[in-house]
Amino acid sequence: MSIAAPSTPTSGNFEGLADIKLVGRQVRFEQLSFWLNPFAAFFTIGFSTIFLVIMESTAGKSTTGTLDGIKLIQYYVPAFIAYGIMSACFSIQAMQMVNRREIGLLKRLRLSPAPTWILLNAIFISSMIVALIEVVLMVLVGRGYGVHGPANWLPFIVTVVVGMVSFTAMAMGVTTLVPNMDAAGPAVNIVFFILLAFSGLWFPIGNGSAVAKITNYFPVRRLIISIEYSFNHIPGTSPWQWSDLVVMAIWGAIGVFVALRRWQWSPRRLSG
Repeated sequence: MSIAAPSTPTSGNFEGLADIKLVGRQVRFEQLSFWLNPFAAFFTIGFSTIFLVIMESTAGKSTTGTLDGIKLIQYYVPAFIAYGIMSACFSIQAMQMVNRREIGLLKRLRLSPAPTWILLNAIFISSMIVALIEVVLMVLVGRGYGVHGPANWLPFIVTVVVGMVSFTAMAMGVTTLVPNMDAAGPAVNIVFFILLAFSGLWFPIGNGSAVAKITNYFPVRRLIISIEYSFNHIPGTSPWQWSDLVVMAIWGAIGVFVALRRWQWSPRRLSG
């Protein structure tokens, strides 16, 4: 008569837990590296707050001509929440990945004993943590100016998550198009800030205007508008801006496709 062996957890479960621990440990290292440079950390997180304070001092109690005539400061808080997400997950992420590639850090990651996907995901999650800190900070600063929080929390949270994932994916695609460290700052920031200017960050843009019709094709305006609608819900409209989420997801998918086709671990100045 055979005796059945006692059931034990599958090795796959152990491997899954071990991978999660490895990701968590690497995220901790990435965060330590980020906070050990307090000057860079301050300006990375505080840049959007500084902009908000400047815009509030110039806007005063003025109201917008769009979004049901709300105060400009009520418009600027969600707008700069969107800016903080895009800054941490896109522009800074793209420039840092180019720097890591060109000084050989990506090549070292490739040669490390830990799985590459764990190390890369830790980098992405660390940037999203920084973006999340910026979001919380902006909400708190907005409260100090008498700005209410999101009118609809679930659409707001979903938009923030979709925005972080999509812009991180776009950053990886843009990274493969930048040839070296010297070109990283100008190539990323010039395009980024031009799109910000024409997407409604600095001033509200009517949805029917020619500028809005053009920038609606880009994810920058889509993130700003989607967060605006979840933050400042206009009666009679839906807080869920599904078309905005879809456009951001499509751009994120394009970023992943470009990254997979063009990704390089070695510095281009050497591989070229």
